Amino acid sequence: MDNSLSNQSVASRRFSVAPMMDWTDRHCRYFLRQLSRHALLYTEMVTTGALIHGDAPRYLGYDQSEHPLALQLGGSVPADLAACAKMAEAAGYDEVNLNVGCPSDRVQNNMIGACLMAHPALVADCVKAMRDSVGIDVTVKHRIGINGRDSYAELCDFVGQVRDAGCRSFTVHARIAILEGLSPKENREVPPLRYDVAAQLKRDFPELEIILNGGIKTLEECEAHLQTFDGVMLGREAYHNPYLLAQVDQRLFGSDAPSPSRAQALRNMRPYIERHLAAGGAMHHVTRHVLGLGSGFPGARRFRQLLSVDIHKTADPLALLDQACALLEGH
Repeated sequence: MDNSLSNQSVASRRFSVAPMMDWTDRHCRYFLRQLSRHALLYTEMVTTGALIHGDAPRYLGYDQSEHPLALQLGGSVPADLAACAKMAEAAGYDEVNLNVGCPSDRVQNNMIGACLMAHPALVADCVKAMRDSVGIDVTVKHRIGINGRDSYAELCDFVGQVRDAGCRSFTVHARIAILEGLSPKENREVPPLRYDVAAQLKRDFPELEIILNGGIKTLEECEAHLQTFDGVMLGREAYHNPYLLAQVDQRLFGSDAPSPSRAQALRNMRPYIERHLAAGGAMHHVTRHVLGLGSGFPGARRFRQLLSVDIHKTADPLALLDQACALLEGH
């Protein structure tokens, strides 16, 4: 890949879309990029083992239009993370992010994700190893605590140790993670949101970039949070209501470029989908990510049916795509 393209895009974390397993794959990111030029996009979490022992080109692949783009890594062995950060830099990514927030049992057993909040010195070692290996930014996404280690003093200890290893940007999911008894889905909903804790962190570490994540649903909320924080990260809302991103560049980045219509954003996907089909892919690999465009207008249900049900029965998927675009006209 041509690194010069990525180096031109200085990643701003003022607005980003969270890394989400099974959701923020390369097709999803290409689609979201049709709606916002400036939003920072993240990959799904990729484990160090998958990159070192698996099909690294597949995990690292992306379209150049996806910049600014960050790779999220899962792992806890400093040398492995350093090796993977080098791979990310060579592939042209703008940032490497360490996952210290995922609460799933599967990753806990491999010392990945939120359980690392109990091991701040190890996270610091991981960050230092990555920073010593690459020139691109190394960032951390974490919770405000985990069960049994959820005091504010412990959070400050974690952030302080990782800061001392050279990390300057922290994305804070403003909930604790409960590591036993709750599913990952429940961990996004059951522990209460504590924006006040994240705000206190920004006051106590004013020199650090603190990005707020968790429960943010509207651009009005984004604008309000940006009075306190350096950036906002949206997850599920950005996925289920992607057209929200069409206003991000104007409202949060001061762009004067016109917002794309829903229909235009989908029409822009047609050449990409044609290439995917020509390479042997299925259209639903891509169009499953655009279903959120179909909400809140007459014909929205038919739009979603076309691209989620009828798509599996048609011999002419591109004609079906054109039908779906027509339903979006004027909305």
